[in-house]
Amino acid sequence: MSRLPLLKGVLDYINENNISFSMPGHKNGDGFIRTDEGKKLYDNIIKMDITEVEGVDNLHKPEGIIKESLNLLKEYYGSKKAYFLVNGSTSGNLAMIFSCFQEGDKVLVERNCHRSIMNGIITRKLKPVYINNKIDKKYNAPLSIDEEYFFDTIKENYDAKGIIITYPNYYGICLDLKKIIKEAHKANMYVLVDSAHGAHFGVCEELPESAVKSGADMVVMSSHKTLPSFTQTAYLHINNSDLIDKSDFYVSAFTSTSPSYMLMCSMEYTRYYLQYFGRTDYKKLINTAEIYRKKINTIEGIHILALESLDNSIHDMDKSRYIINIKEGYSAEGVMSYLRKNGIQSEMNDTNNIILILSPFNKESDFKLLYNKLKECNLENYKEEKIVLLNADSPSIKLWPYEVIERRKIIIELDKSEGSISAEAIVPYPPGVPIIMPGEIISKNIIKMIQYYLKNNKSILGLIKDKDKYFIKIV
Repeated sequence: MSRLPLLKGVLDYINENNISFSMPGHKNGDGFIRTDEGKKLYDNIIKMDITEVEGVDNLHKPEGIIKESLNLLKEYYGSKKAYFLVNGSTSGNLAMIFSCFQEGDKVLVERNCHRSIMNGIITRKLKPVYINNKIDKKYNAPLSIDEEYFFDTIKENYDAKGIIITYPNYYGICLDLKKIIKEAHKANMYVLVDSAHGAHFGVCEELPESAVKSGADMVVMSSHKTLPSFTQTAYLHINNSDLIDKSDFYVSAFTSTSPSYMLMCSMEYTRYYLQYFGRTDYKKLINTAEIYRKKINTIEGIHILALESLDNSIHDMDKSRYIINIKEGYSAEGVMSYLRKNGIQSEMNDTNNIILILSPFNKESDFKLLYNKLKECNLENYKEEKIVLLNADSPSIKLWPYEVIERRKIIIELDKSEGSISAEAIVPYPPGVPIIMPGEIISKNIIKMIQYYLKNNKSILGLIKDKDKYFIKIV
Protein backbone atom coordinates (compact mmCIF):
# COMPACT_ATOMS: atom_id res chain seq x y z
CA MET A 1 0.00 0.00 0.00
CA SER A 2 1.29 3.47 -0.88
CA ARG A 3 2.33 5.75 1.97
CA LEU A 4 0.94 8.62 -0.11
CA PRO A 5 -2.39 7.24 -1.40
CA LEU A 6 -3.89 10.63 -2.22
CA LEU A 7 -0.86 11.81 -4.17
CA LYS A 8 -0.57 8.50 -5.99
CA GLY A 9 -4.27 8.44 -6.84
CA VAL A 10 -4.26 11.99 -8.23
CA LEU A 11 -1.15 11.32 -10.32
CA ASP A 12 -2.69 8.11 -11.65
CA TYR A 13 -5.82 10.03 -12.62
CA ILE A 14 -3.79 12.69 -14.43
CA ASN A 15 -1.87 10.06 -16.38
CA GLU A 16 -5.02 8.16 -17.37
CA ASN A 17 -7.17 11.17 -18.37
CA ASN A 18 -5.07 13.35 -20.65
CA ILE A 19 -8.01 15.18 -22.26
CA SER A 20 -10.33 17.12 -19.99
CA PHE A 21 -13.81 18.31 -20.84
CA SER A 22 -14.54 18.89 -17.17
CA MET A 23 -13.58 21.37 -14.46
CA PRO A 24 -11.29 23.16 -13.81
CA GLY A 25 -11.23 25.50 -16.79
CA HIS A 26 -7.44 25.77 -17.10
CA LYS A 27 -7.39 22.21 -18.53
CA ASN A 28 -4.39 20.62 -16.84
CA GLY A 29 -2.53 23.94 -16.65
CA ASP A 30 -2.70 24.82 -20.35
CA GLY A 31 -4.65 27.99 -19.54
CA PHE A 32 -1.66 29.40 -17.69
CA ILE A 33 0.95 28.71 -20.34
CA ARG A 34 -1.31 30.43 -22.91
CA THR A 35 0.25 33.84 -22.05
CA ASP A 36 3.58 35.20 -20.84
CA GLU A 37 1.96 36.46 -17.61
CA GLY A 38 0.36 33.08 -17.05
CA LYS A 39 3.71 31.36 -17.45
CA LYS A 40 5.10 33.51 -14.63
CA LEU A 41 2.32 32.27 -12.35
CA TYR A 42 2.80 28.67 -13.54
CA ASP A 43 6.56 28.71 -12.97
CA ASN A 44 6.42 30.35 -9.54
CA ILE A 45 3.20 29.00 -8.08
CA ILE A 46 4.69 27.15 -5.10
CA LYS A 47 6.75 30.20 -4.15
CA MET A 48 3.51 32.22 -4.11
CA ASP A 49 2.28 30.29 -1.08
CA ILE A 50 2.91 33.18 1.30
CA THR A 51 0.98 34.85 4.10
CA GLU A 52 -0.02 38.45 4.90
CA VAL A 53 3.45 39.90 5.34
CA GLU A 54 4.30 43.56 4.80
CA GLY A 55 4.02 44.62 1.18
CA VAL A 56 1.48 42.06 -0.03
CA ASP A 57 -1.69 43.54 1.51
CA ASN A 58 -4.50 41.69 3.35
CA LEU A 59 -7.66 40.30 1.74
CA HIS A 60 -9.68 41.11 4.87
CA LYS A 61 -8.66 44.77 4.69
CA PRO A 62 -7.37 45.44 1.18
CA GLU A 63 -5.54 48.76 0.91
CA GLY A 64 -2.71 48.04 -1.55
CA ILE A 65 -2.13 45.53 -4.34
CA ILE A 66 -5.21 43.43 -3.51
CA LYS A 67 -7.42 46.53 -3.56
CA GLU A 68 -5.95 47.52 -6.92
CA SER A 69 -6.58 44.04 -8.29
CA LEU A 70 -10.19 44.02 -7.04
CA ASN A 71 -10.81 47.41 -8.64
CA LEU A 72 -9.64 46.00 -11.97
CA LEU A 73 -12.00 43.06 -11.47
CA LYS A 74 -15.07 45.21 -10.80
CA GLU A 75 -14.23 47.49 -13.73
CA TYR A 76 -13.96 44.56 -16.11
CA TYR A 77 -17.28 42.98 -15.10
CA GLY A 78 -19.03 46.31 -14.51
CA SER A 79 -20.07 45.79 -10.88
CA LYS A 80 -20.01 48.34 -8.08
CA LYS A 81 -17.85 46.14 -5.87
CA ALA A 82 -16.14 42.79 -6.41
CA TYR A 83 -14.58 40.25 -4.06
CA PHE A 84 -12.12 37.39 -4.40
CA LEU A 85 -13.61 34.25 -2.84
CA VAL A 86 -10.97 31.76 -1.72
CA ASN A 87 -13.66 29.50 -0.24
CA GLY A 88 -15.42 29.08 -3.58
CA SER A 89 -18.90 30.04 -4.73
CA THR A 90 -20.23 28.31 -1.62
CA SER A 91 -18.95 31.13 0.59
CA GLY A 92 -20.34 33.67 -1.88
CA ASN A 93 -23.79 32.11 -1.82
CA LEU A 94 -23.78 32.19 1.97
CA ALA A 95 -22.59 35.81 2.00
CA MET A 96 -25.34 36.84 -0.45
CA ILE A 97 -28.07 35.20 1.58
CA PHE A 98 -26.91 36.63 4.90
CA SER A 99 -26.40 40.11 3.42
CA CYS A 100 -29.91 40.34 1.93
CA PHE A 101 -32.22 38.49 4.30
CA GLN A 102 -33.22 38.37 7.94
CA GLU A 103 -34.43 35.38 9.93
CA GLY A 104 -37.97 34.43 8.98
CA ASP A 105 -37.92 36.05 5.52
CA LYS A 106 -39.67 34.29 2.66
CA VAL A 107 -37.56 33.66 -0.46
CA LEU A 108 -38.28 32.15 -3.85
CA VAL A 109 -35.70 29.60 -4.95
CA GLU A 110 -35.27 27.01 -7.66
CA ARG A 111 -35.88 23.52 -6.33
CA ASN A 112 -32.74 22.31 -8.05
CA CYS A 113 -30.49 24.91 -6.41
CA HIS A 114 -26.94 24.17 -5.33
CA ARG A 115 -26.65 22.63 -1.87
CA SER A 116 -24.83 25.74 -0.61
CA ILE A 117 -27.97 27.77 -1.33
CA MET A 118 -30.05 25.34 0.73
CA ASN A 119 -27.44 25.45 3.51
CA GLY A 120 -27.69 29.24 3.51
CA ILE A 121 -31.49 29.08 3.66
CA ILE A 122 -31.28 26.74 6.65
CA THR A 123 -28.62 28.62 8.60
CA ARG A 124 -30.29 32.01 7.97
CA LYS A 125 -33.63 30.42 8.99
CA LEU A 126 -35.48 31.47 5.84
CA LYS A 127 -38.83 30.26 4.53
CA PRO A 128 -38.33 28.93 0.99
CA VAL A 129 -40.98 28.80 -1.73
CA TYR A 130 -39.69 26.37 -4.34
CA ILE A 131 -39.87 26.86 -8.10
CA ASN A 132 -40.33 23.52 -9.87
CA ASN A 133 -37.96 22.24 -12.53
CA LYS A 134 -39.43 21.18 -15.85
CA ILE A 135 -38.37 17.86 -17.33
CA ASP A 136 -37.71 18.05 -21.08
CA LYS A 137 -39.48 14.89 -22.29
CA LYS A 138 -37.77 14.82 -25.67
CA TYR A 139 -34.27 14.73 -24.20
CA ASN A 140 -35.23 13.25 -20.81
CA ALA A 141 -33.42 15.91 -18.78
CA PRO A 142 -34.25 18.75 -16.35
CA LEU A 143 -33.08 21.44 -18.76
CA SER A 144 -34.87 24.38 -17.17
CA ILE A 145 -37.40 25.60 -14.67
CA ASP A 146 -41.00 26.17 -15.65
CA GLU A 147 -40.92 29.90 -16.41
CA GLU A 148 -44.71 30.30 -16.55
CA TYR A 149 -44.98 28.69 -13.11
CA PHE A 150 -42.09 30.88 -11.97
CA PHE A 151 -43.81 34.14 -12.88
CA ASP A 152 -47.08 32.94 -11.36
CA THR A 153 -45.20 32.16 -8.14
CA ILE A 154 -43.74 35.67 -8.06
CA LYS A 155 -47.21 37.17 -8.40
CA GLU A 156 -48.58 34.93 -5.64
CA ASN A 157 -45.73 35.74 -3.24
CA TYR A 158 -45.24 39.49 -3.38
CA ASP A 159 -44.38 39.37 0.33
CA ALA A 160 -41.19 37.44 -0.48
CA LYS A 161 -38.00 39.39 0.17
CA GLY A 162 -36.06 37.99 -2.73
CA ILE A 163 -35.41 35.45 -5.47
CA ILE A 164 -32.41 33.16 -5.81
CA ILE A 165 -31.72 32.19 -9.44
CA THR A 166 -29.26 29.78 -11.06
CA TYR A 167 -27.87 31.20 -14.31
CA PRO A 168 -26.89 29.15 -16.20
CA ASN A 169 -27.77 25.72 -14.88
CA TYR A 170 -25.45 22.72 -15.17
CA TYR A 171 -26.56 22.21 -18.78
CA GLY A 172 -25.66 25.78 -19.76
CA ILE A 173 -29.34 26.69 -20.12
CA CYS A 174 -30.21 30.32 -19.39
CA LEU A 175 -33.45 31.93 -18.27
CA ASP A 176 -34.55 35.35 -19.46
CA LEU A 177 -32.75 36.87 -16.50
CA LYS A 178 -33.54 40.50 -17.30
CA LYS A 179 -37.24 39.71 -17.45
CA ILE A 180 -37.13 37.94 -14.09
CA ILE A 181 -35.14 40.77 -12.47
CA LYS A 182 -37.55 43.39 -13.79
CA GLU A 183 -40.55 41.54 -12.35
CA ALA A 184 -38.83 40.91 -9.02
CA HIS A 185 -37.72 44.50 -8.59
CA LYS A 186 -41.31 45.64 -9.20
CA ALA A 187 -42.14 43.76 -6.00
CA ASN A 188 -39.10 45.19 -4.16
CA MET A 189 -37.43 41.78 -4.07
CA TYR A 190 -33.69 41.30 -4.11
CA VAL A 191 -32.39 39.14 -6.95
CA LEU A 192 -29.41 36.94 -6.09
CA VAL A 193 -27.80 34.97 -8.91
CA ASP A 194 -25.74 31.82 -8.55
CA SER A 195 -23.78 32.15 -11.80
CA ALA A 196 -21.16 29.61 -10.81
CA HIS A 197 -21.00 28.31 -14.39
CA GLY A 198 -21.17 31.73 -16.07
CA ALA A 199 -17.95 33.58 -15.22
CA HIS A 200 -17.05 33.63 -18.93
CA PHE A 201 -20.41 35.00 -20.09
CA GLY A 202 -20.35 38.26 -22.01
CA VAL A 203 -16.76 37.93 -23.21
CA CYS A 204 -18.06 37.73 -26.79
CA GLU A 205 -21.40 38.06 -28.59
CA GLU A 206 -21.76 34.32 -29.11
CA LEU A 207 -22.13 33.75 -25.37
CA PRO A 208 -25.05 34.73 -23.10
CA GLU A 209 -24.92 38.06 -21.31
CA SER A 210 -23.14 38.22 -17.97
CA ALA A 211 -25.46 38.06 -14.97
CA VAL A 212 -23.72 41.18 -13.63
CA LYS A 213 -24.84 43.19 -16.68
CA SER A 214 -28.43 41.95 -16.28
CA GLY A 215 -29.04 44.07 -13.20
CA ALA A 216 -29.06 41.46 -10.41
CA ASP A 217 -28.38 42.80 -6.93
CA MET A 218 -25.65 40.27 -6.20
CA VAL A 219 -23.92 37.68 -8.39
CA VAL A 220 -21.60 34.81 -7.52
CA MET A 221 -19.48 33.18 -10.23
CA SER A 222 -16.88 30.41 -10.04
CA SER A 223 -13.76 31.42 -11.92
CA HIS A 224 -12.41 27.87 -11.68
CA LYS A 225 -15.27 26.09 -13.44
CA THR A 226 -14.77 27.49 -16.93
CA LEU A 227 -11.69 29.74 -16.76
CA PRO A 228 -7.94 29.50 -16.01
CA SER A 229 -8.16 29.67 -12.23
CA PHE A 230 -7.50 27.18 -9.45
CA THR A 231 -10.23 25.02 -7.97
CA GLN A 232 -11.92 26.74 -4.99
CA THR A 233 -11.77 30.21 -6.58
CA ALA A 234 -14.76 32.45 -7.29
CA TYR A 235 -15.94 36.07 -7.48
CA LEU A 236 -18.76 37.91 -5.77
CA HIS A 237 -20.17 41.02 -7.47
CA ILE A 238 -22.40 43.68 -5.91
CA ASN A 239 -24.64 45.90 -8.06
CA ASN A 240 -26.73 47.29 -5.19
CA SER A 241 -24.69 49.85 -3.23
CA ASP A 242 -26.96 49.47 -0.19
CA LEU A 243 -25.63 45.94 0.31
CA ILE A 244 -21.91 46.71 0.31
CA ASP A 245 -21.43 47.26 4.07
CA LYS A 246 -23.19 44.02 4.97
CA SER A 247 -21.36 42.17 2.22
CA ASP A 248 -18.01 43.38 3.54
CA PHE A 249 -18.80 41.78 6.89
CA TYR A 250 -20.28 38.50 5.67
CA VAL A 251 -17.70 37.88 2.96
CA SER A 252 -15.01 38.26 5.62
CA ALA A 253 -16.97 36.07 8.05
CA PHE A 254 -17.23 33.21 5.55
CA THR A 255 -13.60 33.51 4.40
CA SER A 256 -10.54 31.82 5.83
CA THR A 257 -8.37 34.15 7.90
CA SER A 258 -5.42 32.67 5.97
CA PRO A 259 -6.45 33.26 2.34
CA SER A 260 -4.20 31.68 -0.27
CA TYR A 261 -2.14 34.06 -2.41
CA MET A 262 -1.85 31.26 -4.98
CA LEU A 263 -5.63 31.28 -5.34
CA MET A 264 -5.86 35.06 -5.42
CA CYS A 265 -3.14 35.36 -8.07
CA SER A 266 -4.94 32.79 -10.23
CA MET A 267 -8.17 34.80 -9.93
CA GLU A 268 -6.38 37.96 -10.96
CA TYR A 269 -4.85 36.12 -13.91
CA THR A 270 -8.30 34.96 -15.00
CA ARG A 271 -9.53 38.55 -15.20
CA TYR A 272 -6.40 39.53 -17.12
CA TYR A 273 -6.83 36.62 -19.51
CA LEU A 274 -10.50 37.42 -20.20
CA GLN A 275 -9.79 41.11 -20.68
CA TYR A 276 -6.97 40.74 -23.17
CA PHE A 277 -7.37 37.32 -24.77
CA GLY A 278 -10.85 36.05 -23.93
CA ARG A 279 -12.85 37.52 -26.80
CA THR A 280 -10.58 36.15 -29.54
CA ASP A 281 -10.06 32.79 -27.87
CA TYR A 282 -13.74 32.17 -27.12
CA LYS A 283 -14.78 33.07 -30.66
CA LYS A 284 -12.27 30.52 -31.93
CA LEU A 285 -13.46 27.92 -29.41
CA ILE A 286 -17.12 28.36 -30.31
CA ASN A 287 -16.33 28.11 -34.02
CA THR A 288 -14.39 24.86 -33.45
CA ALA A 289 -17.13 23.52 -31.17
CA GLU A 290 -19.75 24.19 -33.85
CA ILE A 291 -17.71 22.45 -36.55
CA TYR A 292 -17.35 19.31 -34.44
CA ARG A 293 -20.95 19.49 -33.19
CA LYS A 294 -22.09 19.11 -36.79
CA LYS A 295 -19.61 16.27 -37.38
CA ILE A 296 -20.64 14.43 -34.20
CA ASN A 297 -24.31 14.87 -35.08
CA THR A 298 -23.77 12.70 -38.16
CA ILE A 299 -23.11 9.73 -35.85
CA GLU A 300 -26.13 7.47 -35.49
CA GLY A 301 -27.71 7.62 -32.03
CA ILE A 302 -25.67 10.59 -30.79
CA HIS A 303 -26.78 14.22 -30.93
CA ILE A 304 -25.33 17.40 -29.42
CA LEU A 305 -28.12 19.78 -28.49
CA ALA A 306 -28.29 23.35 -29.77
CA LEU A 307 -30.62 26.22 -28.95
CA GLU A 308 -32.73 25.61 -32.06
CA SER A 309 -33.37 21.99 -31.03
CA LEU A 310 -34.72 22.92 -27.59
CA ASP A 311 -38.09 24.12 -26.37
CA ASN A 312 -38.71 27.69 -27.55
CA SER A 313 -39.15 28.76 -23.92
CA ILE A 314 -35.37 28.43 -23.49
CA HIS A 315 -33.94 31.95 -23.65
CA ASP A 316 -30.29 31.18 -24.36
CA MET A 317 -27.59 28.57 -23.82
CA ASP A 318 -23.85 28.38 -23.42
CA LYS A 319 -22.22 27.45 -26.74
CA SER A 320 -19.01 26.53 -24.94
CA ARG A 321 -20.70 23.48 -23.46
CA TYR A 322 -21.79 20.23 -25.09
CA ILE A 323 -24.95 18.38 -24.07
CA ILE A 324 -24.47 15.04 -25.83
CA ASN A 325 -27.81 13.25 -26.01
CA ILE A 326 -27.62 9.48 -26.30
CA LYS A 327 -30.41 7.73 -28.21
CA GLU A 328 -33.30 6.36 -26.17
CA GLY A 329 -32.63 2.84 -24.98
CA TYR A 330 -28.91 3.38 -24.47
CA SER A 331 -26.96 4.46 -21.41
CA ALA A 332 -25.27 7.85 -21.22
CA GLU A 333 -23.43 6.60 -18.16
CA GLY A 334 -22.04 3.70 -20.18
CA VAL A 335 -20.87 5.97 -23.00
CA MET A 336 -19.28 8.40 -20.52
CA SER A 337 -17.39 5.47 -18.95
CA TYR A 338 -16.28 4.38 -22.43
CA LEU A 339 -14.89 7.87 -23.12
CA ARG A 340 -13.07 7.89 -19.80
CA LYS A 341 -11.42 4.56 -20.63
CA ASN A 342 -10.22 6.22 -23.81
CA GLY A 343 -8.60 9.12 -21.95
CA ILE A 344 -11.47 11.63 -22.29
CA GLN A 345 -12.90 12.99 -19.03
CA SER A 346 -16.43 14.44 -19.26
CA GLU A 347 -18.05 16.57 -16.56
CA MET A 348 -21.15 14.55 -15.69
CA ASN A 349 -24.04 12.55 -17.07
CA ASP A 350 -27.72 12.07 -16.45
CA THR A 351 -29.78 9.18 -17.80
CA ASN A 352 -29.61 10.21 -21.46
CA ASN A 353 -27.10 13.07 -21.65
CA ILE A 354 -23.39 13.67 -21.15
CA ILE A 355 -22.21 17.18 -20.21
CA LEU A 356 -18.85 18.47 -21.45
CA ILE A 357 -17.37 21.81 -20.35
CA LEU A 358 -15.32 23.18 -23.23
CA SER A 359 -12.52 25.69 -22.88
CA PRO A 360 -10.29 27.77 -25.15
CA PHE A 361 -7.50 25.55 -23.83
CA ASN A 362 -9.00 22.42 -25.38
CA LYS A 363 -7.02 21.82 -28.56
CA GLU A 364 -8.64 20.92 -31.86
CA SER A 365 -7.01 17.51 -31.46
CA ASP A 366 -9.17 17.05 -28.32
CA PHE A 367 -12.32 17.57 -30.38
CA LYS A 368 -11.01 15.31 -33.13
CA LEU A 369 -10.35 12.50 -30.64
CA LEU A 370 -13.79 12.99 -29.09
CA TYR A 371 -15.40 12.71 -32.53
CA ASN A 372 -13.39 9.63 -33.48
CA LYS A 373 -14.08 7.81 -30.21
CA LEU A 374 -17.80 8.57 -30.39
CA LYS A 375 -17.80 7.36 -33.99
CA GLU A 376 -16.08 4.13 -32.92
CA CYS A 377 -18.43 3.64 -29.97
CA ASN A 378 -20.76 0.67 -30.40
CA LEU A 379 -23.95 1.77 -28.62
CA GLU A 380 -25.15 -1.83 -28.59
CA ASN A 381 -22.65 -2.38 -25.76
CA TYR A 382 -24.54 0.13 -23.64
CA LYS A 383 -28.17 -0.84 -24.07
CA GLU A 384 -30.43 0.15 -21.22
CA GLU A 385 -34.16 0.03 -20.62
CA LYS A 386 -35.59 3.54 -20.89
CA ILE A 387 -35.89 5.36 -17.57
CA VAL A 388 -38.39 8.20 -17.75
CA LEU A 389 -37.50 11.12 -15.52
CA LEU A 390 -40.53 12.15 -13.54
CA ASN A 391 -41.72 15.53 -12.36
CA ALA A 392 -42.36 15.45 -8.64
CA ASP A 393 -45.56 16.92 -7.31
CA SER A 394 -45.22 19.85 -4.92
CA PRO A 395 -45.25 18.30 -1.44
CA SER A 396 -46.90 20.09 1.44
CA ILE A 397 -44.54 21.93 3.77
CA LYS A 398 -45.06 21.08 7.44
CA LEU A 399 -41.81 22.45 8.88
CA TRP A 400 -39.32 24.95 7.51
CA PRO A 401 -35.92 23.38 6.71
CA TYR A 402 -34.20 25.19 9.59
CA GLU A 403 -36.78 23.77 12.03
CA VAL A 404 -35.95 20.26 10.89
CA ILE A 405 -32.30 20.66 11.89
CA GLU A 406 -33.24 21.10 15.56
CA ARG A 407 -35.69 18.18 15.69
CA ARG A 408 -34.97 14.64 16.81
CA LYS A 409 -34.81 12.27 13.83
CA ILE A 410 -35.82 8.67 13.56
CA ILE A 411 -35.25 6.15 10.79
CA ILE A 412 -38.16 4.18 9.35
CA GLU A 413 -38.73 1.96 6.33
CA LEU A 414 -39.49 3.87 3.15
CA ASP A 415 -42.63 1.78 2.59
CA LYS A 416 -44.01 2.91 5.94
CA SER A 417 -43.14 6.62 5.66
CA GLU A 418 -46.36 7.97 4.08
CA GLY A 419 -47.60 11.00 6.00
CA SER A 420 -44.29 11.52 7.79
CA ILE A 421 -42.11 14.65 7.59
CA SER A 422 -38.87 14.12 5.70
CA ALA A 423 -35.69 15.08 7.55
CA GLU A 424 -33.55 14.89 4.42
CA ALA A 425 -33.57 16.01 0.82
CA ILE A 426 -34.28 12.92 -1.28
CA VAL A 427 -32.53 13.38 -4.59
CA PRO A 428 -32.32 10.78 -7.39
CA TYR A 429 -29.13 11.14 -9.38
CA PRO A 430 -29.60 11.57 -12.22
CA PRO A 431 -31.36 13.95 -12.71
CA GLY A 432 -30.38 15.64 -9.41
CA VAL A 433 -33.74 17.33 -8.85
CA PRO A 434 -35.01 16.80 -5.28
CA ILE A 435 -38.20 14.73 -5.00
CA ILE A 436 -38.74 15.99 -1.47
CA MET A 437 -37.00 18.54 0.75
CA PRO A 438 -36.52 18.65 4.53
CA GLY A 439 -39.75 19.58 6.28
CA GLU A 440 -42.08 18.33 3.53
CA ILE A 441 -44.69 15.60 3.94
CA ILE A 442 -44.02 12.26 2.27
CA SER A 443 -47.00 11.31 0.10
CA LYS A 444 -47.89 7.99 -1.50
CA ASN A 445 -46.88 9.42 -4.88
CA ILE A 446 -43.49 10.50 -3.52
CA ILE A 447 -42.86 6.94 -2.29
CA LYS A 448 -43.86 5.55 -5.69
CA MET A 449 -41.44 7.92 -7.44
CA ILE A 450 -38.57 6.91 -5.16
CA GLN A 451 -39.36 3.23 -5.73
CA TYR A 452 -39.42 3.83 -9.49
CA TYR A 453 -35.89 5.22 -9.47
CA LEU A 454 -34.69 2.46 -7.15
CA LYS A 455 -36.16 -0.15 -9.47
CA ASN A 456 -34.16 1.39 -12.28
CA ASN A 457 -30.92 1.28 -10.28
CA LYS A 458 -30.53 5.03 -9.87
CA SER A 459 -28.52 6.35 -6.95
CA ILE A 460 -30.72 8.29 -4.52
CA LEU A 461 -29.13 10.68 -2.06
CA GLY A 462 -30.78 10.83 1.36
CA LEU A 463 -31.86 7.17 1.57
CA ILE A 464 -30.32 4.57 3.85
CA LYS A 465 -29.89 1.00 2.63
CA ASP A 466 -29.69 -2.00 4.95
CA LYS A 467 -29.47 -5.31 3.12
CA ASP A 468 -32.44 -5.30 0.72
CA LYS A 469 -34.49 -2.62 2.45
CA TYR A 470 -34.47 1.16 2.17
CA PHE A 471 -34.99 3.55 5.05
CA ILE A 472 -35.58 7.27 5.36
CA LYS A 473 -34.98 9.79 8.14
CA ILE A 474 -38.06 11.57 9.41
CA VAL A 475 -38.88 14.01 12.22
